[in-house]
Amino acid sequence: MDVPVKITYRGLEKTDAIENLVREKVDKLEQVHGHIISCRVVLEERHKSMQTGKPYLVRVEVAVPPGQFVIGERESTRPEREEPLSTLIRNAFEATRRQLADLAERQRHEVKIETSRQITALVEKIFREEGYGFLRTLDGRQIYFHRNSALHGEFDRLEIGTGVRFAEEMGEKGPQASSVEIVDKPGSRLRETGQAK
Repeated sequence: MDVPVKITYRGLEKTDAIENLVREKVDKLEQVHGHIISCRVVLEERHKSMQTGKPYLVRVEVAVPPGQFVIGERESTRPEREEPLSTLIRNAFEATRRQLADLAERQRHEVKIETSRQITALVEKIFREEGYGFLRTLDGRQIYFHRNSALHGEFDRLEIGTGVRFAEEMGEKGPQASSVEIVDKPGSRLRETGQAK
């Protein structure tokens, strides 16, 4: 964790047992998400009354990159008798853990999508009238592709040097691309930065 956990007590005294329980639960959150920036825990005892006993509120706020927050909150829901603070702490952290696990899964999925947009080959040769061409993979292999392999009907947009992502299969004459998707057009980065003439 980038910032030490911050535990705030409102209306109740700090105890070693509660402090240790909170820190133990924070450690378990770090096992769910690899990069927690900060964690703030608020432990609050509301106004006491004869009917409600000691109503507690536990709030767990976790910050993770890129600028996202997960908040788990639990409060006493049993007015007829006192609900132990330790139970509420466990429940609040469990709610936070579930949310954090969901967020970590979504972030992993987003990374996979981003990785899938990476260039895996460049167009090396293209024979437009005949409707086929060859890719050169990043590890130096030559892969045949047909007009029908180009996704979204973009065969005519392919040029020598176009960065593509492709799926490979074994054809009658060797490896070939079953699908070819444009990832990066030649010179597009130069045009974006205004360096092309």
